[in-house]
Amino acid sequence: MATLIDGRKLARKVNQNTRKQVNLLKQHDIIPELAVIMVGENPANLLYVHMKDRMAKRLGIKSIVNHLSDSITQVQLIQIIHKYNRDPKINGILVQSPLPKHINEQLIDYQIDPKKDVDGFNPVNMGRLFLNEPGFYPVACTPLGIIRLLKEYRVRLKGQNVVIIGASQIVGRPLLGLMINANASVTVLNVFTKNLARYTKSADIIISATGQVNLLNGSDVKPGCTIIDVGENHDANGKLVGDVNFANAEKVAGKITPVPGGVGPMTIAMLMQQTVKLCKWHHNLLK
Repeated sequence: MATLIDGRKLARKVNQNTRKQVNLLKQHDIIPELAVIMVGENPANLLYVHMKDRMAKRLGIKSIVNHLSDSITQVQLIQIIHKYNRDPKINGILVQSPLPKHINEQLIDYQIDPKKDVDGFNPVNMGRLFLNEPGFYPVACTPLGIIRLLKEYRVRLKGQNVVIIGASQIVGRPLLGLMINANASVTVLNVFTKNLARYTKSADIIISATGQVNLLNGSDVKPGCTIIDVGENHDANGKLVGDVNFANAEKVAGKITPVPGGVGPMTIAMLMQQTVKLCKWHHNLLK
């Protein structure tokens, strides 16, 4: 039976340290500030934004939530982002995805100042990641959380065969950069890949982020591997599940994340941590 990779437990540990860093900054009259922009009434977005806002306030981070009508124009949204870019008190800016169809999400990512790009989606920061530039710059929070989970559970990356299923801007692509920088041997697949098991059966580490229920079963992985399930789906009974058939995969894997309680809590924890790091960076306090 696989060891459970407990994201909730680690997120609590990360958040405790973040709160400590916030309290130290407050001794210098510095308060980290995060601006979250949400457009429209997407129920999932409402939930995610509420969770981020609540956690920020719990940790002592000032949270600004700007909830805009889905009738807002792209030009108007860009003007709001530029206003936040100019505000010296705001350390991190996040535009909740997905956006309405009349707004170009990629163009919006380009508008956020790379130094305030708490989500790490600006191409300047993506480029720094893939060039493995030294120093601090924002990196996408879910991949950061995955790397932190692997480190906490002592999963070695150097020289390991890593399979990433899904190549989104949010998870797969930045995770590829992080894995390359850690000297892993990486294969990137997707739901259109023929015979997924051909690749996953030889993988030491599998990260799946496709949003497809039961994409992988225990028979598709090698004994003792590590499985990170990023998927958040609902099965026929409405139960929240991942991409991986947990019940049979945990009998084969060495380590595995549950859904819920695996990667999800770490995404928000890393968002808060990165907001504080951006604040320290802006005040030349980041070591």
